[in-house]
Amino acid sequence: MSHPTLHLAVEIDGDGAHPAAWRRAAHEPGELLTPRRVARVAAVAENAGFTLVTLDDGILPPGSAGAAGPAGRIGSVERAAYIAASTSVLGVAPVVATTYAEPFHVSTRIASLDHVSVGRAGWVVGVEEGPEAARAWGRPPVEGVAALRREAVDGLTVARDLWDSWEDDAVVRSVATSRYLDGGRLHYVDFAGETYSVKGPAIVPRPPQGRPVVLAPAGLVPPELVDVALVDGHSPALLGRAAAASGAPLAFAELEVALDTPRETAAERIADLERYASWDTAPGRPPGRLRYTGPAAGLVELLEELSGLVDGVRLRPLVLDEELSVLSRLVLPELFVRRVAARPLPGTTLRTTLGLPRPESRFATTITREGNR
Repeated sequence: MSHPTLHLAVEIDGDGAHPAAWRRAAHEPGELLTPRRVARVAAVAENAGFTLVTLDDGILPPGSAGAAGPAGRIGSVERAAYIAASTSVLGVAPVVATTYAEPFHVSTRIASLDHVSVGRAGWVVGVEEGPEAARAWGRPPVEGVAALRREAVDGLTVARDLWDSWEDDAVVRSVATSRYLDGGRLHYVDFAGETYSVKGPAIVPRPPQGRPVVLAPAGLVPPELVDVALVDGHSPALLGRAAAASGAPLAFAELEVALDTPRETAAERIADLERYASWDTAPGRPPGRLRYTGPAAGLVELLEELSGLVDGVRLRPLVLDEELSVLSRLVLPELFVRRVAARPLPGTTLRTTLGLPRPESRFATTITREGNR
């Protein structure tokens, strides 16, 4: 029996999804804020066969909302660039919000990441909520769901247009004619929103993927602007319905995981961490998210069931150092044997791995249509 290919992503920010995960990490606390740490985690994820890793981020430190977690983090794009340079097939998708950040700068950073990774970059669209974030940016607060969505939509629209503002063959590099660029293949985006305007064009050539893969929580932005919708639900059936309703080309389920280890059960490990903080009330965690707790074999069965309902899963491990070991030894190998999932192939872009087409620049498409009239 054949199965749809389930794409596997894993969130690797901090030491795990639990606010107190750092207490069970297999490294000294100070090592969390080092490139060696993120490189080791990414290497484990790549060797295990994950399609991509995501890296959470925000202007405020993880522990600023009263959580029992670390008091700082390295920027997600900087970590992603380091991972890109130290891996070869793993997709890398940092969380970046345009609520207060300049979309022109966000677009440039994600495009640069795609160049560094040779086409393995993604972008998880985020939002910055709360007056503390506004004060940290030195900006007037963006308040309310509608306003947060507006800034996300405008920022994503600008980024996509800027990626398209250089046509694929805009860079000439002709030594004979001393020409580096064909100026006729660079375009102004001329965006005007409610709170800012952007002229363009971009300051870096078009990314290798045309547009890096965009992931966003379902409902945050219109589905035609994203490649992957991230959906929540407290059962496989609800996740399947959310995926079907997302309208995006692909839908990934959010799934928290706590696995039995050789020495302790998942329940024992959770109980140990719950003495310090609650996983259910972790900052930013939405209610109703599916969580699996138990042996690796049960997770394999759950993922096989989800393979017929969603296109992928983003795993959120309880403790990275403990869950990744079990996932690498007992979960992903079994999924590959059952042909539920597949490893990304060397030399492929993240779009290719996900089965997404490479988009043509909207400016080039317009010119072509006008020329064919």
